[in-house]
Amino acid sequence: LNAYTTKEETAVFASFLKDDYDRAIEILHDITFNSILPEKEIEKEKDVIIEEINSYLDNPAELIFDDFEELIFAGQSIGHNILGTPETVKSFTQKSLLDFISRNYNTDQIVFCSAGNIPDDKMIRLFKKYFENVPANIRAKKNPAEYSYKPCSVTKKMNTFQNHCIIGNVAYNLKDERRLGMFLLNNILGGQGLNSRLNLSLREKNGLAYNVESSYNPYWDTGAFSIYFGTESNHLNRSIKVAMGELARLRTEKLGILQLSKAKSQIKGYLARGYENHESLMLSLGKSLLIFNKIERLEDTYKKIDKITSPELMEMANEVFDPARLSTLIYK
Repeated sequence: LNAYTTKEETAVFASFLKDDYDRAIEILHDITFNSILPEKEIEKEKDVIIEEINSYLDNPAELIFDDFEELIFAGQSIGHNILGTPETVKSFTQKSLLDFISRNYNTDQIVFCSAGNIPDDKMIRLFKKYFENVPANIRAKKNPAEYSYKPCSVTKKMNTFQNHCIIGNVAYNLKDERRLGMFLLNNILGGQGLNSRLNLSLREKNGLAYNVESSYNPYWDTGAFSIYFGTESNHLNRSIKVAMGELARLRTEKLGILQLSKAKSQIKGYLARGYENHESLMLSLGKSLLIFNKIERLEDTYKKIDKITSPELMEMANEVFDPARLSTLIYK
């Protein structure tokens, strides 16, 4: 039994033996709709969350990602660190938490997803048993947020052995048709494979960094792209130059047929591997249903990937990797 919260969704989920399916759904229903949040438990959990905040402050390689999104989404709610601050955590009461749940956990914004060896009719029967009579709580219509972005460069003095650097820009949202292309472009640049361009240039070829990666996080109405690496202070400027050179290559050099084919095969492999894990599959399908109101077959996603062209990737690179649009955050 577990749960997680991101900036835009909360998931409560469980893995269990199929004989316990009925009981598991009952517990998930009870947690979601009947939690009373005793004051005594809230006070204990405050201490836990404050310790989690402190652990992030002790880990610059994680903290810098939150600080970067606060930088590029300055003054906007999507930029806020979801952990908050010790002061905000201490201010929560049972009433404020229950009010938050009532305002934000709307029944027309909740999906139920199940993956495993359970017959469809049994799943539907048990879902109705526990969720059919949940009172409707419809979300008030909200207008899409409008985001203002101004590139900037910030350096923070930190007591760290390494310098930590993030370079990035705002990017495409979840509904943008270019989202898949951006995932592909990000994987080529600094994805989890050892053959990513940043890993080869910064780590393997020049020995400038141990941790290097790029990331693309699409949200409902905006998105963020970033490159991260940690390096010695006397290697910082050279590392930035090498990283910017890789961005320039993607803006000016079209991918060859073989390069593009291999990149597509690699990202298809990552998707297929995710489908082998039932918990990962369940969470992925649930999020797809929540956002797009449909479940897309893996084969259909493959077809969309196959349609992506080198000129399209170059166009995206020129938009998102434009040096005049990039922001930089450095911990020294």
